[in-house]
Amino acid sequence: MSYSIISVLAFILNLIINHEPLRHFKIYSKDKKEKKSEHLTTIRYSHFLTAANCYFITDIIWGILFDYRSNDTVLAFLYWDCTLYFAFLFLTIVTWIRYIVAYLNKKGRLSKIFIKVQWILFAIGLIHLILNPFHPLIFYFNAEHEYITGPGRHTSFILQLTLYTLTTIYMFYITCKSSGKNKVRHIAVGTTCLVMNLFLILQILNPNYPFYGMGLLIGICVIHSFVEAGEMKEKEIYDHIATSLAEDYEVLYYISIETGEFLEFSTNKEYDSMNVPIKSRNFYNETLANIEKYVHPDDREFAKSMYQKDAMLKNLEGKKSYSYKYRIMINGQPRHFQFTVMRTNDDMHFILYGKNIDDEITAKNMRLENQKHHVTFSQIAEILAVNYDVIYYVDAKDSSYISYECRNIYGKLDMQKSGDDFFADAKNDISNIVYKSDCDLVLAFIDRDHIITTMNNQKRCSIDYRVLAFKKTHYVRMTVRKSTDKSHYIIGIENIDDEIRKEKRHLKELNTEKELARRDELTGVKNKTAYNELEKSVQTNIDNGMDYLPFGFVVCDANNLKRINDTEGHVAGDEYIKKSAMLLCDTFVHSPVFRFGGDEFVVFLRGNDYLNRKMLMENLRAQVKDNLQAGTGPILASGMAEYTPETDSLVSEIFDRADKEMYKNKRKLKKEESSLI
Repeated sequence: MSYSIISVLAFILNLIINHEPLRHFKIYSKDKKEKKSEHLTTIRYSHFLTAANCYFITDIIWGILFDYRSNDTVLAFLYWDCTLYFAFLFLTIVTWIRYIVAYLNKKGRLSKIFIKVQWILFAIGLIHLILNPFHPLIFYFNAEHEYITGPGRHTSFILQLTLYTLTTIYMFYITCKSSGKNKVRHIAVGTTCLVMNLFLILQILNPNYPFYGMGLLIGICVIHSFVEAGEMKEKEIYDHIATSLAEDYEVLYYISIETGEFLEFSTNKEYDSMNVPIKSRNFYNETLANIEKYVHPDDREFAKSMYQKDAMLKNLEGKKSYSYKYRIMINGQPRHFQFTVMRTNDDMHFILYGKNIDDEITAKNMRLENQKHHVTFSQIAEILAVNYDVIYYVDAKDSSYISYECRNIYGKLDMQKSGDDFFADAKNDISNIVYKSDCDLVLAFIDRDHIITTMNNQKRCSIDYRVLAFKKTHYVRMTVRKSTDKSHYIIGIENIDDEIRKEKRHLKELNTEKELARRDELTGVKNKTAYNELEKSVQTNIDNGMDYLPFGFVVCDANNLKRINDTEGHVAGDEYIKKSAMLLCDTFVHSPVFRFGGDEFVVFLRGNDYLNRKMLMENLRAQVKDNLQAGTGPILASGMAEYTPETDSLVSEIFDRADKEMYKNKRKLKKEESSLI
C-alpha cells in the first residue's frame, strides 16, 4: 500500500499545478492554422500530462492490488493493471517526445526522425504487451504469485532509454545555441529529460519501487516552474500591457480571424455600464447581434457592414490598419466612437479598438462656433457668397442694409451695395426682376411685417419663385435668417434653376417609369398591376358610398395559344397575343384594355363603350366568327357583365360574372371549331 503514496501525491499535484494545460486537452485538432501555432505546444503538453495522470492511476492501483495478489481474482485484475501500466509508461515517453518537438517548433529532418522512431518504439512496446498473455515477454506471475520480469521488458526499456538519451543530448545541444530566457527554459526541458532517463533506469533495476513515477513528478514540477510558469508570467505581462494600452480606449478586442474567438479588454466604466452580453465566443455573430441593441438606429446598417470577416480582410488589403466611426447609445444618449482595425504579425488575429471621440467632436464644434463669434462681417459675407448669389445684411430696426453679390444672373450690378430701406427697395426691384405671375407672392413674402412676425416664431423661412434674366426664366430661392444677436436679418438669394429643372425631369422620368411598370411589354396594353390598382380604386369608391359612373367588364381568353406555341413556336404565339390585344383595342376604343395573364384579357367598359356595349360585343363576336371560318386571325372567347349598384358590392363579383360568360362562349366556340374540322 505504501508503494502508492508517491503516485497519489504526484497525481494530486499534477491536477493542482497543471489544471489550466489539462483544460486544453484535445485528441486531435482539425484547424491547420492551430497546428502551426503555439497552441500545438499547449495541446501536446496536455497530452503528456494526461498520459502521466493515467500512468499515476495505474501505478496507484498496482500498489493497492499487489498486497492482495494471493487472491486469484485480485491477481487477474493486477495482471491487466500491469499491462496498462506499461502501455501508459510507453505513452508518457511518446507524448513527451512529441511535446519537445512542438516546443522547439522544429520542422527539419531530425525532428521527423524523432517522431517516427518514437512511434516505432511505441508500436514495439504494444506488440510485446499484446503477445505477453500468450508468451510472457515483459512480465508474468509464477505459481507463488510472484512478479517476474521478462526479457522483452528489458529490450523495450533499453530502446526507450536510448530515445530518451538522444533527446537529452539534443536538448542540451539546443541549449548551447540559445540565450536569455529561452536558454533557461531549454535547460529545464533538458534536465527533465535527464531526470526521467535516470529514474527510468532505476525503475528497470528495481521494479518494486515507483522510481519512474518519482521521475515524472520531478519533471512535471521542473517544467511547471521554469517553462510553463515563465510563459504564464509573460502572458500576464502581455495582458497587463494590453490592459494598460486599453486605458487609452474604451474597449479593445483580440479576435481570431478564422474562428471569431476573442478576448475583450475594457477599463472604461461608462462602456462597462452598458453590460453588453456575451452569449457566445464568436465575435462576428456576437457583434452583429449587439449592434441592433446598442448602435444608433441611423448607423446600424453601416456598422453591420464593418463586422463581416471578408469585409474586414478586404479593407486591410495593402494597409496596416483602417478606421471608421459611428454612434453608440450609452445611457440613452448617442456617443461618437471611432474604431480601428489592424492585423497581427501572425496573420491569424485582428486587433480592434474603439475610442469615444464624442468630446473631441464636441470640442471641434465649439471651436468652430467660437470662430464664428470672432469672424468679421466681411468674412461672413464671403463665406455665404459661396452658396448664395446675393446676400443682404438688413438692420431689423431701421431696415438699412448692405449687400454682397456674385454670379450676377440679374445683370451688371455693383459688388457692394447699401441702402436705407431694404423693404422699399425690394418692392421696386420685384416689379422689374420677378416673373410677372410670381410678383404678388414675393411681395407678400418680403413684406416687413410678415418677416418680423415669421422670424419671431421660427429660425428661418424661404420662398421659391422665378426671375427674368438675360431674357430667360430662372428659378431662385430667397431664404431669411436672423443673426445671432437678433439685430439683423440675413437674406440670401440663390439660383436653384438646375435643382428645379432636375427635379421636374426626375418627376417626369419617374412618371414614365411608373407608366412603363403598368404596361405589358409584349402588347403595349396595360398589365395586371394596372388592373389591380384600378380594381382597388373602384372598390374604394363603392365602399365609401360614392355614386360611381356606370361600368362593366369584358373578360376574354385567346383560344389555341398552347397549340400555336407547340406547333409554330413561341414567336408565332407572341404574334397571336399581339393580334388579340389589337382586336380588343380596335373594338373598345374608349376603354382601357388589360392583359390579365398569358392569354387572358380584361376590358374595363366606360363612357361611350359602356353605352354601346351590346353592339360592340356583337361586333367582337362577329369578327371572331369570321376569323374562325377563315382560319386566320385571333379566336377570342368573351363574356360581359355590368355593375348593378343595387346588388353589387364587390368588383370581383362583377368580374366573376363576366368570367363565367366567357367560359360559356369558349365552349360554344370549341364546338363550332370542331364542326369545321
